[in-house]
Amino acid sequence: MRRDAQAVVLLLLGGGLLRLAFTGDYLDYVKPSAFWLIVPAGLALLAVAAVTVRDLWRERPEADHGHREPQVAWLLLAPVAGMLLVAPGALGSYDAEHSGTAVSAEEHRSAYPELPDDADPVPLALLDYAARAIFDDGRTLEGHRVELSGFILYGDGEPLLARMVVSCCAADARPVKIGLDGDLSEDLEPDQWVEVVGAYSPRQGRDAINGELIPYIEVESTTPIAAPEHEYQ
Repeated sequence: MRRDAQAVVLLLLGGGLLRLAFTGDYLDYVKPSAFWLIVPAGLALLAVAAVTVRDLWRERPEADHGHREPQVAWLLLAPVAGMLLVAPGALGSYDAEHSGTAVSAEEHRSAYPELPDDADPVPLALLDYAARAIFDDGRTLEGHRVELSGFILYGDGEPLLARMVVSCCAADARPVKIGLDGDLSEDLEPDQWVEVVGAYSPRQGRDAINGELIPYIEVESTTPIAAPEHEYQ
């Protein structure tokens, strides 16, 4: 690849990383802590691109001996331009429908802290609710109204509440799925973000993908909400 093409690719890659970082779009791919890795990487790429351009400028007077690089090398710009122009969003219902729930019997914990009595409803992460419902038989959930938020997906024809959980990045994302009991709205659409208020339900199902348990919540209300800035947990 010609050095001028290298400089352009480095420039676009570095600029693309910084754009993802400072617009917050990087949260669609990695955890928030990765911000402090993405920014230095983007700056480093821009610095290398600047050095390459400087060297090319200094070598400009040298004669061109007629050696030409294949023009196809410029096609390497296509994926870089794609990242800048049409970067995909966060994983949603399609990915969750084709992945087994992240709640596994191997992650059993023996004790869970009591929920606060001064909050009604108590905001909980989906993973926290699922773990308490399955591994603690709902002991710490009983007697409390809880508030969950996530997106809607459909499994076996019924709506589920879900949210993707990541360890590092979107490549290892897996969904937490919560079944919805009660009088539900009929206009719940896949990928629609909702806030659910309800109480613990002893009902449990099985995930068709990996056979793990899916807990349920007795729904009191569902309220459409905007997708959060950080969609992963």
